[in-house]
Amino acid sequence: MLESGAWGLLAGSALLVGAVLGYALRVPRLVAASVMAFGAGVLLSAVSFELLAEAHSEGGLVPTVAGTLVGAAAYTLGDLALARRGARHRKRSGPHRRPPSEQERSGSGLALALGALLDGVPESAVIGVGIAHGGAVSLVTVAAVFISNLPEGLSSSAGMRRSGRGPAYVFGVWGGIAAAGTVSAVLGYAVVGGLPVPVVAAVTAVAAGAILAMIADTMIPEAFEDTHLAMGVITVAGFLLSFALSHL
Repeated sequence: MLESGAWGLLAGSALLVGAVLGYALRVPRLVAASVMAFGAGVLLSAVSFELLAEAHSEGGLVPTVAGTLVGAAAYTLGDLALARRGARHRKRSGPHRRPPSEQERSGSGLALALGALLDGVPESAVIGVGIAHGGAVSLVTVAAVFISNLPEGLSSSAGMRRSGRGPAYVFGVWGGIAAAGTVSAVLGYAVVGGLPVPVVAAVTAVAAGAILAMIADTMIPEAFEDTHLAMGVITVAGFLLSFALSHL
């Protein structure tokens, strides 16, 4: 359980590192978008070759498909509810598409925090599930979550700064999400670890579906806004890096 929490904290700490960089430095939007595209590619590969492949191997096709659809639907519904409260552009760093300030939309600060939590929990939970099920951490999954968390924190904190939010709010949000990721990894180990193998496979697929929906709904739009045609090459580079790590 402690090991799960430690790996979850390591992966989640990238959010805080990215937030510090995005808030303190004037990172060019093209750089932030390029790193986001790279992180999306890394996550896509990890979902394909680690999570869904493992779920299919252990539980078969039906639990994998059903779990993936449930995860994607649950994430989409949660994201839709938060988007209506001001969290739609939580990963956007540009001046034209950025999170609204509290003055522009009351309650948007809480919505942004909950949106960040919605994005981060499935990624961290699969770390603990993997340790409980396989007995050892998947370094590829941890690396994928870490690499993808860095641009999320960077881009989001830059957008929050442009919305007039202070450092206490920004770093408090991302520090809290990093802590929540630690708890999610521990719960993934403690709660899911003792369940039957088909159930574990279905839970893994649920997390995979949520992550896929998050990539399509939040990461790719932010990356495409500035990288455009270059996004495909950058995303493929991230995908291939994660693919290579999974086959070492």
